[in-house]
This record gives sequence, structure tokens and C-alpha cells, in this order.
Amino acid sequence: MDCITAFRDAPQAVYGAMDLDPIADGMIHRFTVPGDRPGSNNGWYVLHAGVIASGAFGSWKIGDCHTWTSREPADQREAHHLRQQMEQARRQREAEQRQRQQATAEYARKLWRDARRADPEHPYLTAKGCRPHALRQLGDALLVPLTHKGELMNVQRIHPDGSKRFLSGGRVKGCCSPLGLIQAGQPLYLCEGWATGATLHENTGHPVACAMNAGNLLAVGQQLQRTYPDALLIVAGDDDRQTEGNPGKTAAITAAATLGCGLILPPWSGDEPLTMTDFNDLRQWQEGKL
Repeated sequence: MDCITAFRDAPQAVYGAMDLDPIADGMIHRFTVPGDRPGSNNGWYVLHAGVIASGAFGSWKIGDCHTWTSREPADQREAHHLRQQMEQARRQREAEQRQRQQATAEYARKLWRDARRADPEHPYLTAKGCRPHALRQLGDALLVPLTHKGELMNVQRIHPDGSKRFLSGGRVKGCCSPLGLIQAGQPLYLCEGWATGATLHENTGHPVACAMNAGNLLAVGQQLQRTYPDALLIVAGDDDRQTEGNPGKTAAITAAATLGCGLILPPWSGDEPLTMTDFNDLRQWQEGKL
């Protein structure tokens, strides 16, 4: 089996069947990952031909990276050459990712400039019982800002039906959507979604950083502790009680333990439906809106 055919099987084993015809030129190439929006080209690969063919592939959306070689090196010379190829692929991938993220950040800033203040009667805000705070709106989509060190890097668009989407290629890891003013010696909550963060901010008056997903809690928490070392960080986790492994609760506990900070979870009474998972669900149910 030639190296192109063998390498083509590797991404398909991870992501599923796709029409991929790899080029072994040592350059970054893009492809659409099965299940992603058509034409999104979130997937990438690089393939080097040679005595030992080597390559790597992944998804910028997921943030994963997989390496591949046609065989193991036979001696130190081959091993050294293989390491050089892998290092070159890593540098190419990171450079490409930085370019994509910068282009997306510039686009996000344009959308933000063109948007107006969010309508308090937007269907999503009405459904969640939240005020718009600093959100903006473009057409019928709410724009949730994602910042890193105070700079807008991406936006999450929330449509009237509640569907959500980040800008493709934009940075998410380590970014958050802030609510309120962070002060030394005062609580600073760290949660997943924006509606959960708005609920916590409205109920407590304290600032909140919305990490947007469970997998981003730790990265955002680490950034917050570096930037605001005197704030009293508290992770406010989701409780995905009906999801195998309870990813929200598990990620929150792990993040709080790693960060050495406080942790709270929704204080269920036992009467709420098990479909409820977060602080916004709980407030809406307590107020008779769910």
C-alpha cells in the first residue's frame, strides 16, 4: 500500500468516511470534517513523503492533533529525520492556526461594530429570563463577545431558536464572555454558558466569566488567576445529570481542584425535572417559567 492510500485511511478512522485525496507535499491542506457545516474546512492535514512517510491531521474546531508514520524508524538517523518532519508540521499548523484566528478576530470586530444593542425582547433572552447586558444584535442573531486579555477574539451567534455557533476558525480556548466588574477580594464566578453567567450575575451582583463550554473552564480559570490573582474565583458548574459521565459536573470539579478555588453546583431540591442542568434552568423553574 502506498503512503497516500495508507495516510488517507487515518483521518477516516477518526472522523468517518470522507472524500479525501491527500497530497504529500509537506504543506498544510484543509478538508471538511464529516458532520461539520459543508465547506467549513475545519480539518487540516500535512503529509511528507520519503523513506519513512509521515503526517499529521486534526480539526481546528475540536482542537485535536493526530500523527501518522508509514513505519517505525530503523535507526537514530531515521528517527532524527522523522522528528524534524514532525516539528516542521507542528510549526506549520500553529502558524496556520494563528492566521485563521487573527482573520476571524478582525471579522468578529467588524460584526461587533456593525451590530446594535440587543433587543431585550429577543426570543432567546425571553426564554432564559435574562437581561441583555452587553450583548449586541445583528439581524435576528444575538452576538456574545469572547475576549482574551480584553481583546475581542470571536463571537457566538445565538439565533431566535436558541441555536448557537462560533465564527469558524476563531479562537475559543482561553477566551470568555465577561459580565460585571472584577474587583480584588470579591467573588468572581466562572461558568459555562452565557445564560448561566447572566443568571449568576443578576442573582448575586458579582462578576462572571462565561467559558462557553465545559472543556474551556480550566483554561479560562488559569487566565483569570494570572490576570486577577486577588479575586475570589468560584467555579459554578453545570450538572448534566442525564448525560453519561456528567461532563459538566466532572469538568467543574476537575477545574476547581486544579485551580484550588471554590466550587458550586445548582442546589437541587429533588423536585426539579432531571432534564435541568444549570443555574438558569433552576431559576426559571423556581419562577414557574419552566
